[in-house]
Amino acid sequence: MNLVKSTGTFGLFTIISRLLGYLRDILIAIFLGSGLLADVFLVAFRIPNTFRRLFSEGTFNAAFVPSYASEIIKGKKQSNKFANNIFNLLFLGLFFLVLIVQIFMPSFVSIIAPGFVDDVNKMEIAINLTRITFPFLFFISLASFFSAILNSHNKFAAASAAPIILNVILIGILFFSKSLGDELVYYLSYGVSLAGILQLLFLYKFVRKFYFLKFNFKLRIDNKVKIFFKKLLPSIFSSGVTQINILVGTIIASFQASAVSYLYYADRIYQINLAIAGIAIGVVVLPQLSKHIQSKKKDKVLLIQNKALELSLFLSIPASIALLLGSESIISALFGYGSFSEAAAQNSAKALYYFALGLPAFSLIKIFSTFFFANNNTKTPFYISLASVILNIIISIYYFNEIGFIIIPIATTISSWFNGLLLFGFLKNRNLFTFNKVFIVRFIKIIIASFLMGVFFNFLLNYFQNQLAFDEDLKLIFLILSVVLGLLFYLFVSYWIKAFKISDIKLKY
Repeated sequence: MNLVKSTGTFGLFTIISRLLGYLRDILIAIFLGSGLLADVFLVAFRIPNTFRRLFSEGTFNAAFVPSYASEIIKGKKQSNKFANNIFNLLFLGLFFLVLIVQIFMPSFVSIIAPGFVDDVNKMEIAINLTRITFPFLFFISLASFFSAILNSHNKFAAASAAPIILNVILIGILFFSKSLGDELVYYLSYGVSLAGILQLLFLYKFVRKFYFLKFNFKLRIDNKVKIFFKKLLPSIFSSGVTQINILVGTIIASFQASAVSYLYYADRIYQINLAIAGIAIGVVVLPQLSKHIQSKKKDKVLLIQNKALELSLFLSIPASIALLLGSESIISALFGYGSFSEAAAQNSAKALYYFALGLPAFSLIKIFSTFFFANNNTKTPFYISLASVILNIIISIYYFNEIGFIIIPIATTISSWFNGLLLFGFLKNRNLFTFNKVFIVRFIKIIIASFLMGVFFNFLLNYFQNQLAFDEDLKLIFLILSVVLGLLFYLFVSYWIKAFKISDIKLKY
């Protein structure tokens, strides 16, 4: 496996998906803005989409890949038997979960968006929309099962390309928004569930080469299956802690008008970098890392761990600096059109600023958790993540009345750094990770290159400040120009001071 190339493949399709997601969100911002319908749809969309992130962005992999990898060694028959047992249990569990939530949807929405309860109209629409979108959870979770099998065989392209389907469908619906009027949110909701079905069928086409699906609802719960499900719930919580913190924030934000929308748009920006700097790297290294740990190849394990951490920081640190410096210009240029007001842009920019402070931590959580998962340890990250979520809730609730929605990204960032540092401490304490000499030198060079990029990017923002003003129609062009120039400058400096080497692309792990 080549870490950089595999991450590049996964990252390429992920970037395409995220860019299409941005186009989707800018259309939502234009046609829905940050008002009642936007808040209601984004809550209905956030719930299944959060579960999608929890299951598909490496979390299901964390429990499945190490167990499945050990079965692959024994032969296709054994691995297929194990996978089918998991699939059938997953199918039944998800089916009854979705059914129960549909029956008790009013209570479910009251829990997820308690701030909507006093507004009867808002609550009724939220319940209707969530009923439509919630089946997406069933289909996307099964699709994530297929993705995990593909990833176990070091096939990353199809799994990372599948989310593109969701964005293409929603963008297609949004192009008809003028003729749909207020019914737009219902069509978008149906589009979400349709996308789940299509993603499942799309991935099954690719997975058939490695796995033969066999429905058998005579439950076979052997020790291997028990061990898997014991690992699954902790891995969902620990690997998806950032998404859980954001979901918690959405619940609390529902008490303030438009706050859900502000947080959603800010969240969309930094998620583009997190998708590569944390999620892609974690997904790519897990299969190979698990195999090397089982084979007790300590040198290979150490090399992959350090290279994964180095690549994550190489991507997340400069992105964090750029978002801190340009949060207002970025939100304004990306979403400041149509129904999206200047006040909404300023509030979303504040949220983005504080999320940006936590971006390296969000990525580190994904990487450090993967190191635990590769060692078949999901309990330690789970307990640390649980403490992180509790800390996030305490900070958010205690200061919400005083500060408002902005406490949510602040609390998310604080709790995420707490999480990341604790994960690192436990890894070091249990001798599951150590720095090599190459990493220390590269890290210093990454900091230098990121600082210089920040100086240059700040210059560009000041130079184009008139063109980046909220009322300017061409502000997006000047933002893209600034970002591209900043990126090229960073890559040039990194190459010049050898924070990055071309040979890394060719290196096998």
